[in-house]
This record gives sequence, C-alpha cells and structure tokens, in this order.
Amino acid sequence: MIYKITFLSDESDGFKRVFEADSDATFLQLHQALLKSVNFPDDQMTSFFLCNERWEKEQEITLVEMESTYEYDNMVMADTHLSDLLTDEHQRLLYVFDPMFERSFFGELSQIIPGKHMQGVNCTESKGKAPKQLETEDILNVKQNDLDLDNDFYGSDEYDQEELDPEGFGDMNFDDSSLF
Repeated sequence: MIYKITFLSDESDGFKRVFEADSDATFLQLHQALLKSVNFPDDQMTSFFLCNERWEKEQEITLVEMESTYEYDNMVMADTHLSDLLTDEHQRLLYVFDPMFERSFFGELSQIIPGKHMQGVNCTESKGKAPKQLETEDILNVKQNDLDLDNDFYGSDEYDQEELDPEGFGDMNFDDSSLF
C-alpha cells in the first residue's frame, strides 16, 4: 500500500508538505524526508504522536528509545513501520520538530492507495515556507531578553532580611525521625 500523508503548520500560512510513503516504510524514513523538505538539521529529539480527532496526543514514536511516562508503550522511529500504527484514512499525527517550545507540524493520513508499492518516502508536494527553526543562539537571546533573573526569578531586587521568619526553620533537624 501507499500512504499519502499531508503536513501543515499553524505558524506559516500556506505551508503544506505531502508525502507518498510505502506502508512498510518506517517513521524514521518519514522523519528524514520531512526534515529534508523543510531544510531543518537533524539535531533535535523529535517525536511523532498519533492524535485523536481533537489533536490530543496519544501514542508517541520517538527518535531514540526513551523512558515513557505515557500510558502507551514507547516506540522508536527506526523500528516502527507506518503500517504498524497508521491504519485509517484521516488518522491524525503530530510531528514535534522543536520539543523545547512544543512546535509541531500537523499531519493527516490523507489517502491509502491499496495494491501499489514504492521504495521509502518521497515528498510529492511542497508549498509555502517552513517556519523558522530556532537555533541555540536564538533560544538564548529569547531567554535573555524575556527574563530578568533578579526580578522575574528571585523577585524584587530590594531584598528585606526582616521578611524571613527565622523561627520557622531554626529547629529543623534532618536527623529528627518525626519529619518522615
């Protein structure tokens, strides 16, 4: 079977990527084709998520094996074939390309073509400009410009020693078994 998978972005008007993939292709092959189509480096801990009709994340497919806190088993892109998880037309998936800021492409299995086969994954339609991939120095600039450590993290720089209650912590002893 051949799958047609369409990806859109909520960050970039007119962005659309359509891929044709053999159902035996892996999520890793789809990941690589997607990155190539948007000229992003392969240096992030990206993930695919199967989603329900309200775009709520369900099954995660990670780039590398990781401990999962989800109710679903952890699946790895290289070991998971598209046909293992994609079974119905209009099935939704997210491709999280920027895990730090939860930036994603929204995908849908737009068509299943039975009886045909091909090798791997090919981008068959590329429209619009991809959203900018943030680089490490961009992230640092955003954090430095948006965060004043003295005021935002520690509070006012006018520290008042009298505001502390020394009696509240004075008798604390970690050897005291009554604490646990």
